Amino acid sequence: MRAAVRRVLPATGVAAVAGLALAFAFPPYGVWPLSLLAVAALALVVRGRTAKQACWLGFAFAFPFFLVLLKWLHVIGWDATIGLSAIQAAFFLALGPALAATSRLPAWPLWGACLWVAEEWARDRIPFGGFPWGRLAFANTDSPFTPLAAIGGAPLVTFAVALCGSLLAAATLAAWRLRGRPRKAAALRPVAVPAVLAAAAVCAGFAVPVPNDADDTVRIAVVQGNVQQPGMDFLGRPMKILNNHVEATEKLAADVRAGRTPKPDLVLWPENASDLDPFKWPEAYDAIDGVVKDIGVPILVGALVEHPTKEGYVENQGIVWDPVKGPGASYTKQHPVPFGEYVPFREQLSKIITRLQRVPRDFYPGDHTGVLQTGPARLGDVICFEVAYDEIVRDTVNAGARALVVQTNNATYGNTGQPEQQLAMSKLRAVEHGRAIVTAATSGISAIVEPDGTIQQQTEEFTQDVLTAELPLRDDKTVSDRLGPAPEWALAIVGLVSCAAAYVLGRRARKQGEGQ
Repeated sequence: MRAAVRRVLPATGVAAVAGLALAFAFPPYGVWPLSLLAVAALALVVRGRTAKQACWLGFAFAFPFFLVLLKWLHVIGWDATIGLSAIQAAFFLALGPALAATSRLPAWPLWGACLWVAEEWARDRIPFGGFPWGRLAFANTDSPFTPLAAIGGAPLVTFAVALCGSLLAAATLAAWRLRGRPRKAAALRPVAVPAVLAAAAVCAGFAVPVPNDADDTVRIAVVQGNVQQPGMDFLGRPMKILNNHVEATEKLAADVRAGRTPKPDLVLWPENASDLDPFKWPEAYDAIDGVVKDIGVPILVGALVEHPTKEGYVENQGIVWDPVKGPGASYTKQHPVPFGEYVPFREQLSKIITRLQRVPRDFYPGDHTGVLQTGPARLGDVICFEVAYDEIVRDTVNAGARALVVQTNNATYGNTGQPEQQLAMSKLRAVEHGRAIVTAATSGISAIVEPDGTIQQQTEEFTQDVLTAELPLRDDKTVSDRLGPAPEWALAIVGLVSCAAAYVLGRRARKQGEGQ
């Protein structure tokens, strides 16, 4: 037993360091080349290992990665950070041995890249609807790989990053085998071929056009009202957050009347901008209605609203509030966050984890996309973490959204790196769908992202601010929108088939060895 531990101990250290390096590829650090090196290191460290060893090494790679990536959860508690990191790392218990098995096949970097997509496919969906944080694509929202999102979405970016990293591993392995041998041209081919292919994978994105032209524009104002305090108790006293947003919007209206700024066509408020249900509390309704009339244009208001038929449930909504007609069309968040916005197995778990009592009511999921006619613009509303889910954003664009709005409330996780990670997702989605994206946050980071993924403007955290801009509206759909989930399914299936083929061929080789 001790000998087995000693054999895998150095590799465990390498895997853990590689996992930490991958974490630093993501915001707020954003050293994207580390994602290539981390993939290469994992490919090398599991190569030639038994299934059990590769299983452990996969976990040893992933656990420190997620622990650093998700450290912003420590605001809730380090136990939450450790628990979610362990759950996410569990998927690498399968990825590790799958990479080890396919490394024995010809063209193994290709199969390894497909397996990375398959692993992310699974994490995007299970458990409780999945948690896709930490996808390789989200570390590459400002890299040469980013334009590939316009063709195959986030899965194609992940595939290209994993392929490049795996090819670097193949080149490194070939170079290691050549040590001490004469440097003849033919002998260098095993090094040169994967190295050239890796360079080609990096450069592939430069061949993808990323359109930034607008079919039309609309003048918007994004209001960041700020919160009373960061952390779990960001709400403060009732009406405080709503009053902050009303106050900032009133200042905007005064600037418009004074001629200091052009009048916007519409105003965007963030998620939870109204901390009271405006349909239940007259003071909240009157405050919103009054400021909408003051500015004289529709406001997209984020509010928690009592469910109309299901007692005890609330809906997380974006509501179009018109200065003449009042509240109108709305979008309800489709993917509430488990244990944050609803508690699975509430009756059983609340007895064990008393902290879950801080989620007194469950959010009820919406059943349709968030395409809302907001003044002159047909916008697609996506609320908070929903920006991480491919299908929600894609369905919204395909339903007719000409630009996207991410209403979010990151006050709990302010100054932890989480807002930067979420903003990076908006940058990738902009390229993926060819749409400008506005992030409206209660306490930051609010931002306006161009269709090519560049940030036009952004706010500081925990400040009251207003952003104004001409927002480009576009109608054309990207190849990614037209293909839908097909690239992800195809790549994931290829990965799983290659893993099955490696198992069958390995078993056949063992039988032949026993026969001899």
